[in-house]
Amino acid sequence: MKNRIINVLAAFESENIGKSFPLDYCLPLYHSVSDKELPHLKHVIRYKTTQQFEDDLDHMAGNFQFVNWQEFKEFTSGNFKPQKKIAMLTFDDGFREFYDIVVPILERKGIYACNFINPAFIDNKDMMFRCKASLLADAAEKKKTIDPEIYFILSLKNADRSILQKKILSVNYQQKDILDRLAEKFEIDFKAYSKEYQPYLSTEELKELTRKGFGISSHSWDHPKYGDLSLKRQMETTDKTFDYLKENGFLYESFAFPFTDFEVKKEFFDELYKNEDIYCSFGCAGIKLDSVKRNFQRIPMEMGESGAQILKREITYFRLKSLINKNMIVRK
Repeated sequence: MKNRIINVLAAFESENIGKSFPLDYCLPLYHSVSDKELPHLKHVIRYKTTQQFEDDLDHMAGNFQFVNWQEFKEFTSGNFKPQKKIAMLTFDDGFREFYDIVVPILERKGIYACNFINPAFIDNKDMMFRCKASLLADAAEKKKTIDPEIYFILSLKNADRSILQKKILSVNYQQKDILDRLAEKFEIDFKAYSKEYQPYLSTEELKELTRKGFGISSHSWDHPKYGDLSLKRQMETTDKTFDYLKENGFLYESFAFPFTDFEVKKEFFDELYKNEDIYCSFGCAGIKLDSVKRNFQRIPMEMGESGAQILKREITYFRLKSLINKNMIVRK
């Protein structure tokens, strides 16, 4: 019902997004762009084609002024006066399509982006558990027969393929060892897949991107959901990643939460900002304010719609939440 109301109201939203956008900054978030089927992503991310991505960029460029990291810092600290509302493009997870497909497009259009990476996966040493789940869900869809042991591991009685896929895709960070057991039964070799397809960027590619002027920054060590971790574990994965960024000459002034910053308490931010190098952090709750002033919310752009539709929906939702004072995330 909520989505239906938002969709109806969004249809009446002004085409001039730049004027109706309720904040002075827009922070779009992507993961990958590809015209190919990517089995390690297709079941977990609705990534866009190159044409869809370019259409998004052109739409945003017509409504916002794209800025780089330094300009974003200066703008948010009151030292930069743009021609119009700003946008800073962000990517997460350090997938190789950023280097192969995205950056050539951005260089042609003169647009900066920052990619928030997980060092555990760089150089294809390992693969994020959600990517492993996507590969397994793909196998569950395509395999002619399913080993009964797979149902046993997942505590499922013989169910149809769609239920099996959903169960595989519901495995969380704490349960990720299950995915390795399932891979054996599905006869999938994650290391062989990583070696052949190279889903992640290499250290050398990251350094080249830095030389080209793009940002490479922190997204935790191996992509846990922070709301599920103790403060000690939150800081361990965060600090380990910042050490890696510093050692390699990457951007160590920012941090983007993997998955979401939902249920992350004020104590984490208090601890995080004891590190004086860190300028700000990023969530992904859409157009929303945060009681932690240095935590900025980004807009997920891979929702199966055009960028224009997503932004209109976000603006509409923000207006509706304004009526009941629900536009601020309050940390306790």
